Amino acid sequence: MVVGGDDTTGHHGANGRPVTNPAAGVVHRLSERGETLATVESLTGGSLAASIVEIAGVSGIFRGGLVVYATELKADLAGVPEGLLADRGPVDPDVAVALAEGGRQRCAADWGLATTGVAGPEPQDGKPVGLVFVAVAGPNGTAVRELDLDGGRDRIRSTAVDEALRLLTERIVAAGEAAASAAC
Repeated sequence: MVVGGDDTTGHHGANGRPVTNPAAGVVHRLSERGETLATVESLTGGSLAASIVEIAGVSGIFRGGLVVYATELKADLAGVPEGLLADRGPVDPDVAVALAEGGRQRCAADWGLATTGVAGPEPQDGKPVGLVFVAVAGPNGTAVRELDLDGGRDRIRSTAVDEALRLLTERIVAAGEAAASAAC
């Protein structure tokens, strides 16, 4: 089960101090790499994008975000295949990946970051409250993480934002390490 956690990114800002806000760490890393980001959100309803645009200097990296709360908008706006949505519903790891890929493509970004899940208070389509998928699509492929979150609606949503940013940070770091290895 994933709940809360340490917000330290391990990255240092211009002042040499550790960056403790996960969104700030993402913005700084992408800025250093000259790469861009787009978000696609369902259960987080725009709070992921909001956490990113709070950071100074974000205009150089953030292309935009889609909030696709209604299932049909996941297909219409984010390009999730209708058959996938019909077969599995909106709360599914492959849907999360398709959302991230769709955001990346539609916003012409280097990275796409997506959230989908059940914030509650009731289960949705047989999926339990707290089941969340966060996904990243980037230059080196995709990744998805399943979360089983506890707490009320607000806590589930805020933890989903933090975990999405954590997954993106891991993928950016891995891409940097892969690029460094290839350069050797």
